[in-house]
Amino acid sequence: MDGLLIDTERLYLEVNVLAAAELGYALAPETNLGMVGVAIDGCRRLLAETHGAAFPFERFRDLGYELLEARMKDGVPVKPGALELVAWAKGEGLPVAVATSTRRERARHHLERVDLLHRLDALVTRDDVVAAKPAPEPYLTAAARLGVAPGSALALEDSANGVRSAAAAGVPVVMVPDVLAPTEELRGLALGVVPDLHHVLALLRG
Repeated sequence: MDGLLIDTERLYLEVNVLAAAELGYALAPETNLGMVGVAIDGCRRLLAETHGAAFPFERFRDLGYELLEARMKDGVPVKPGALELVAWAKGEGLPVAVATSTRRERARHHLERVDLLHRLDALVTRDDVVAAKPAPEPYLTAAARLGVAPGSALALEDSANGVRSAAAAGVPVVMVPDVLAPTEELRGLALGVVPDLHHVLALLRG
């Protein structure tokens, strides 16, 4: 969701630095990027490892959300091609699911604000699985809720953990990079790497 359908990853990177600074911590770029595509429990572990067990994660999270909402008061930015791609899929009778590491409440909030929530046939969030990405459970759950075999679905992912999750579930995946460049590992796991969702739509139409 973040970084693929809605253009929020860059905002998260920005507010993470500001929230940490407000609490007296300097957030290193590699630590910040290490939280991209990672569920909240994984982010908590990463910050405890890099800043110590006393790092006030809940306050950091809440401050980040406050700053994020302030930046999105005029609307949630949508990634180019996202609305067109979902509209095309629905017009073709293809079921659409979102499998995200975001908690359910925030995922629903963001998707509703960009007029995508009601277009989905299934939504799988961090609250719906035991093991988040890169484990296969999010994609296996999404495929089950859509009533399709994992190998008959197509995953679109911007993050390393997302690509790994889809591949582990046996779901063919196309990577659409956002803030993280594809590595050789990710290129090997993906069907391909494309610059944006307009390219995905062109490929599907073709």
